[in-house]
Amino acid sequence: MTDFGADHGFGRVPNKLREHYGITIGGSTVRKITERHGAQMREQQERVTVAVNTPGCAQQIGELDGSRVPIVTSGAGDKRKHKTLHWQEARLLLVHAHGSVTPKFAATFGRSVEASGQALRSCAVAAGFGTTTQLHGIGDGAPWIAEQFTTTFGSQASYLVDFYHVCDYLAEAAPTCAPAAPHTWLETQQQRLQNNEGAAVLTQLEEYVEAEEVANDHAPVRAGVRYLSNRPDQLDYKGAIEKGLPIGSGEIESAHRYVIQQRLKLPGAWWKADNVEPMLALRVVRANEDWDKYWGQLAAAA
Repeated sequence: MTDFGADHGFGRVPNKLREHYGITIGGSTVRKITERHGAQMREQQERVTVAVNTPGCAQQIGELDGSRVPIVTSGAGDKRKHKTLHWQEARLLLVHAHGSVTPKFAATFGRSVEASGQALRSCAVAAGFGTTTQLHGIGDGAPWIAEQFTTTFGSQASYLVDFYHVCDYLAEAAPTCAPAAPHTWLETQQQRLQNNEGAAVLTQLEEYVEAEEVANDHAPVRAGVRYLSNRPDQLDYKGAIEKGLPIGSGEIESAHRYVIQQRLKLPGAWWKADNVEPMLALRVVRANEDWDKYWGQLAAAA
């Protein structure tokens, strides 16, 4: 039942139970049982210690990103008439050893950025982080992501802003900087970034910054200058390429789809905030291939 509930809308699970097992159970019961096991999985995750006392693997890759989840809150009176719908961020994290294709995942919702940093550390330890491990972090440029790599891992981590995210800013600026050949200009700036010539890219942009009276919404060059100026120490693409490390965060963006969105963003589905973390825990346990381990521990404790 929980297996089905982790992957499908609760309203669909009763039909699947009848089809596969001849069992008749209501959708509300499916929801309660599924969420209860999700809560227990979450409690197990929070009890895991993250002490590091071995050298660990040499190199890891870590990525962290947010994904919006649809949330519903009910006011006083008739709950059907006093609902508020909004979107709230769930954070997904992954870490794996360089060369491995099997990451360890964690997810947080409604918690502090520091909690996300600790979850990232738990992922790293589960993936073999040790006293001599170097962690290569990648993200979309959000300041809090870079901060958590630095504060959580210190000198054992470096952080790279996603190359393709930077290129999005440059692509927006290209028609202003080189109206006759924007694609050629963009390719030149991309090559410069990969050669660690970020200062040259910034100089190119600064020549075409819009006048102060131009609104920010219509000033893509100004936006590019601001973005690069605020992240000069997060552009070591040449170093990453030479080590065979990724310069884009496509792995976490893809993981959002199959870990979070596949279940929590079903068409027409909205969640109570209190139920999001149990469902995230279910999805993370599944993604980490710890599903059988959880049920085995539950059986052993019975």
